Amino acid sequence: MLDKNGIAQRIAKEIKDGYYVNLGIGIPTLVANFIPEKMSVVLQSENGLLGMGPFPYEGEEDPDLINAGKQTITTLKGSAFFDSAMSFGMIRAQKIDLTILGAMEVSENGDIANWKIPGKLVKGMGGAMDLVASAKNIIVAMQHVNKAGESKLLPKCSLPLTGVNCVKKIVTELAVLDVLPQGGFKLLERAPGVSVDEIKAATAGKLIIEGDIPEMDF
Repeated sequence: MLDKNGIAQRIAKEIKDGYYVNLGIGIPTLVANFIPEKMSVVLQSENGLLGMGPFPYEGEEDPDLINAGKQTITTLKGSAFFDSAMSFGMIRAQKIDLTILGAMEVSENGDIANWKIPGKLVKGMGGAMDLVASAKNIIVAMQHVNKAGESKLLPKCSLPLTGVNCVKKIVTELAVLDVLPQGGFKLLERAPGVSVDEIKAATAGKLIIEGDIPEMDF
């Protein structure tokens, strides 16, 4: 079973050289720490930044340098700053190759709910709506089950949706799964020490298993 850093490390393998990538709030922000040094990747933030680096070391934080989740960050050589209007223009014009988001729920047809739990105060959807509507590829980083042990990979989302039929791949503490165009979660990899039966028990939506499922390779 993976911790949050393990999920981020596995997702980093999905990033290709030359990609422009947007990292959502939560586990996705950790992906920046696992991008290989020799790989040329540009990280974009909705609050107006191209060229984010890894998180700063303790004591080296600059409070003026933050990501969309208000976490302190570092910048790389050649980074650019601009207003949020230009940032969302990039997103809506499909200039982002890969978006990595957190989620509360994902349905078996790729719907995502990641912004609101009814009855709880939230500030708004933020940039997630634009990202899911415009991104070429969306990978979700999430826990497979909630705090009550209930599956978050469902036949149908119960929470208010952020986007419809948009998620392509999911990485959890238990598994890597593709969301198939015809519907269903196709199991690709198991987390170290996790069995297929454990993944079955934690998945409420349609789970497709073909052949032997390998453990994740880091």
